[in-house]
Amino acid sequence: MRTQSRRSPRSLVTVAAIGTLIAPLAACSGAGGSGGSDGARSINVLMVNNPQMVELQKQTAANFTKETGIEVNFTVLPENDVRDKISQDFANQAGQYDVATLSNYEIPIYAKNGWLHSLDDHVKKDTAFDQGDILPSMTKALTAEDGKLYGEPFYGESSFLMYRKDVLEKEGLSMPEKPTWKEVAELAAKIDGSTPGMKGICLRGLPGWGEVIAPLTTVVNTYGGTWFDENWKAQLDSKEFKQATQFYVDLVRKHGESGAAQAGYAECLNNMTQGKTAMWYDATAGAGSLEAKGSPVAGKIGYVPAPVEKTDGSGWLYTWAWGIQKASKNSDDAWKFISWASGKEYEKLVGEKAGWSNVPAGKRASTYDIPEYRKEAAAFADVTRDAIADAKPENPGVQPRPAPGIQFVGIPEFTDLGTKVSQEISSAIAGRQSVDEALKKAQKLAEAVADKYEGS
Repeated sequence: MRTQSRRSPRSLVTVAAIGTLIAPLAACSGAGGSGGSDGARSINVLMVNNPQMVELQKQTAANFTKETGIEVNFTVLPENDVRDKISQDFANQAGQYDVATLSNYEIPIYAKNGWLHSLDDHVKKDTAFDQGDILPSMTKALTAEDGKLYGEPFYGESSFLMYRKDVLEKEGLSMPEKPTWKEVAELAAKIDGSTPGMKGICLRGLPGWGEVIAPLTTVVNTYGGTWFDENWKAQLDSKEFKQATQFYVDLVRKHGESGAAQAGYAECLNNMTQGKTAMWYDATAGAGSLEAKGSPVAGKIGYVPAPVEKTDGSGWLYTWAWGIQKASKNSDDAWKFISWASGKEYEKLVGEKAGWSNVPAGKRASTYDIPEYRKEAAAFADVTRDAIADAKPENPGVQPRPAPGIQFVGIPEFTDLGTKVSQEISSAIAGRQSVDEALKKAQKLAEAVADKYEGS
């Protein structure tokens, strides 16, 4: 993933804030998971509390533990809290947790800092896992600068445009197979209010480097902008960055959801499900919820690639993946858990037990050959797979850049920088300041980060 990076990121700063424990499951064991409640083998897993992970918890004891005898002690936290706790435990190499959920943003950085076990030897021995079945873009994104693999995806996603086919048809409109942002804006204007209570589009406006910054940065990329040029010069006040941001802010203010400055992924999903918006640009993971049994919009949604301007594609790439802490004394058992949780048989288990819409897809080519999955995900499966396969973390725009990443910049400082910039963008969406004012402040924040890298 990072082979084209010209500069190496500095060590990740440990975050001290730790959230409240939500759901420790299974019997407790000593730190590091050396033994279960009755002296049996066990591992400690720290993970994010999303629906797919909750389903994993439900299935672990009756399947993985029953098959292997390895107890799994889960600690489950909201996304911001789990990132803080993981960064503290892994940075200190405390060894309290053997396995943690990490994204393709953290894994190359953690690997460079020496906080993770390489998985290459495990993969080589475990031929049944079938690494070749993992989508190449995912394997690449979880491979560090040293060429070694440090993570296995639990599920993967890109981004695309979701739209109400029936609403467009009623208005005599059609969605291009590969829309531009200009075309999307024109459609949003025409369908805004055409159905009572329905806005033209939903776009994230909620502050957060993983909220508004994610979709906005893909728009910046395809408009020809970048956070930093190849020499680490901050570019947030460039013409391209301004054009993209102004377009995004104008679109969501004119034709977007009410309360857009406080709307994130969850709010847009709810708006789309409840028929309050006709289009939504966001994560491909949203499609499963829209098409799930009981969804009022199931069968009414169309899916097309992420809109573009100057690039051929603009979809992001993201995965929640498993990483093994370097300090773990249970790496073999930790790998057994990862192999099971990210394996082909687990996907079939979830499909049969919880429904095929709940399968953690987006990581294996074979998933898209399962007849039951293809039937339930027919509307979005191919578009999702293609978006993930076509994502280009090393070269997502039209100009060279110093670090990889599509919806983020692959440096440790981006969590703080992205969050601070997002607050300025959200303020512009709320109408409290202009885009120029927001980006003037954002540029100074980016320059402070660039000073650490220029000339390195």
